[in-house]
Amino acid sequence: MSKIKFDYSNSLTSAHEYEYFKPQIMAAHELLHSGKGQGNDYLGWLHYPSSYDQAEFERIKVTAKKINERADVLIVIGIGGSYLGSKTVIDALSHSFYNELPKEKRKGAKIYFAGNHISGTYLSDLLEIIETQEVCLNVISKSGTTTEPAIAFRILKKALEAKYGKTEAKDRIFATTDAEKGALRTLANKEGYETFVIPANVGGRFSVITPVGLLPIAVAGIDIDALMQGVKDGETEYSETNIDENPCYQYALMRNVLYNKGKAIEVLVNYEPSMAFLAEWWMQLYGESEGKDGKGLFPTKMNNTTDLHSMGQMIQDGPRIMFETVVRVESVEKDLVLEMEDQDLDGLNYLAGKKMSYVNENAFKGTLEAHVDGRVPNLVVTIPQKDAYHFGKLLYFFMKACGISGYVLGVNPFDQPGVEAYKKNMFRLLGKK
Repeated sequence: MSKIKFDYSNSLTSAHEYEYFKPQIMAAHELLHSGKGQGNDYLGWLHYPSSYDQAEFERIKVTAKKINERADVLIVIGIGGSYLGSKTVIDALSHSFYNELPKEKRKGAKIYFAGNHISGTYLSDLLEIIETQEVCLNVISKSGTTTEPAIAFRILKKALEAKYGKTEAKDRIFATTDAEKGALRTLANKEGYETFVIPANVGGRFSVITPVGLLPIAVAGIDIDALMQGVKDGETEYSETNIDENPCYQYALMRNVLYNKGKAIEVLVNYEPSMAFLAEWWMQLYGESEGKDGKGLFPTKMNNTTDLHSMGQMIQDGPRIMFETVVRVESVEKDLVLEMEDQDLDGLNYLAGKKMSYVNENAFKGTLEAHVDGRVPNLVVTIPQKDAYHFGKLLYFFMKACGISGYVLGVNPFDQPGVEAYKKNMFRLLGKK
């Protein structure tokens, strides 16, 4: 299998800056791999690809098949890492209009997401859309008391029980939760839901490679064996201590070089609509991991070429406080060729015989040149093709780089104390005792 490539030749940095950070990257590597760094209670993701429960993994595949035989729709209930990872993979590796395809053309049940906001309108619309369809639920929460998914689960569980009766409804509800404790674990044991375990030592934003992400991904018909093989190969490749041979560590290094040169914003850029949600997952991964103690790069995104017509001006001529990390796909799976027209009214005949991927690639190259000329550093991560294997490796690439980068930054990359502030105020305003 081909490797992920990392190109920092347009980073607008000097060789000595790269060399300066090498010892810091190696110190972070030692902290991470020795388990002596802050947040070491949440390092389960680091070696998960080579140590996960194989029996549970096989049960995920069996359950996914069961869901697909029984249901038209799987609703995934969760927030943050409990849904971002699975939606990222499903969007990237499925048909662009997956849920709109007829059943015989889909690889699995339709996938809808709930519990990632507090909108009565959205839930009402979801209830309406599933009225005439067969439904299963996958509720994902370590505690079972997080407000957004707890509300959604209460409402959707009631709807399922009204539709099927309590006995059949329990066989359509699958809980991914803590192995031993928490409100959802208690309820699952009491009601008899089939359950999968969120490892206690894996934080939500790193959980896509656990049952949290794997069950919905498998239901969507994506090859989770290939995905996990990519993750496992990433675990091996990105433990390389020769930084010049480790693109993951090079990425972590260059982020810190640019941060120390005064860059405050990292923009994750893609050129494929199916990759758009990768940035949502990546934003949580880096935002929650690094935004502490007044430090951290602000992670944001651009979906190109779409956003070149809205945010391109800001990138080109705005304040020089940002850099771009472009994730590009070397080989696309589908393409179209532009044909010659008798009347060249739209002025596109010069592209006759060219593939859309060729046009898109040159849009990427032209944009990179323009932004670098405008003094915006560009880093480029290239995956050979958009398949389960390489996408699994990409997920691990970003997770490993995040742990390394956070330690270089001097923060605990595995906690998120600031998340609790809004909850305390919300609960006070709602009158929670």
